[in-house]
Amino acid sequence: MASTTAWFRSLVSMLRHTSTEAAPDQNSAKRISLLAVIATILAATCAHQSVAEERVVVVTTGGAYEKALREAWYDPFTKKTGITVVAVAATGAETRTQAKAMVETGNVSWDIYFEGEIQAASPDHSQITEDLAPFCRKFAGQKDLPANACTSAGMLVAYGVTLMAYNTATLGGHAPKSWADMWNIEGFPGGRSFPSFNDPWRVLAAALLADGVPRDKLFPLDVDRAFKKLDQIRPAVTLWWQTGDQSTQGFRNKDYSIGEIWLTRAKSLKSEGVPIAWSYDGAFLVGDRASLIKGAPDHDNALKLLDFYLSSPEVQAKLCESMTCTPPSRDAIAKMSPEAQQTMPGSAEVMRQLIVPDAAWINANQAGLVARWNSWIQ
Repeated sequence: MASTTAWFRSLVSMLRHTSTEAAPDQNSAKRISLLAVIATILAATCAHQSVAEERVVVVTTGGAYEKALREAWYDPFTKKTGITVVAVAATGAETRTQAKAMVETGNVSWDIYFEGEIQAASPDHSQITEDLAPFCRKFAGQKDLPANACTSAGMLVAYGVTLMAYNTATLGGHAPKSWADMWNIEGFPGGRSFPSFNDPWRVLAAALLADGVPRDKLFPLDVDRAFKKLDQIRPAVTLWWQTGDQSTQGFRNKDYSIGEIWLTRAKSLKSEGVPIAWSYDGAFLVGDRASLIKGAPDHDNALKLLDFYLSSPEVQAKLCESMTCTPPSRDAIAKMSPEAQQTMPGSAEVMRQLIVPDAAWINANQAGLVARWNSWIQ
């Protein structure tokens, strides 16, 4: 593109030189003038396209999450560097499938995609993402960051939780506290909602907790027992959501009164004024990592975007202030409001109630869990 632009600029210069040095007839002068205008327009267009190429393409689940990312991270990055962040929305399953196909065909159009920390630890993940260990070395001595802030699998964006949320207007002062309460249809009437994408462990784990399995005995999951418990609540499920936006829209529409949802989405609903509350009891701690796809067309710009995030505690703080998440930087946490610090997943009070999933077991059994889930959900 740069050579094309240079060619047009040379043409413009040549035509202008001809028009001033020669003495053509009137028609020739008009032709030369027209050619000069065309060449100038084309050169400007090529220059514009060259600037437009200064971008990075990031894939997330979209919606409220992408909006928060743009306000806290993408826009400040663009303002500082001039590099445009192009956002693409897709479900986790769609993202993995498409990224794998891109890498296998050598036709990669994305740069960065967000992946759950559990999936990022799987062997499949390393097949389609670049090893970020060399990039991460510069952050090894950064005192405000934990050791896992940047790993070969990707950059830690934040920790969040999957939990039980409920409609306070529907249930009034009778607030459910546990997964067992979610299964109690008579005591807490109304529809129910669960996620249904290629990551069913958290639904199975909720079912087992509702069935009385102790938290310290949850893994390895008793899959048969979990599906038996799910059989009990299935008639009350009015929404099996596949994206974060579906979960929030279903709540707005009052399609259900209690649901399993990401805390980031629940917080966005509360910020809108939707009557929602949640319980941390038995919630599942999950992290998001930003990973670089092999063969990313905007490789260097992608690394600049990741560098900007890890080097900017104020950016991390703004994101997690709005989404109730825990940023990787301790300095970022210090910049958050006292209320946000107390309610984020990393606070001492909240952590006592959370469950850290067994990533190794989930990855080792993922294929079987997905096959069993797909057979059951049909």
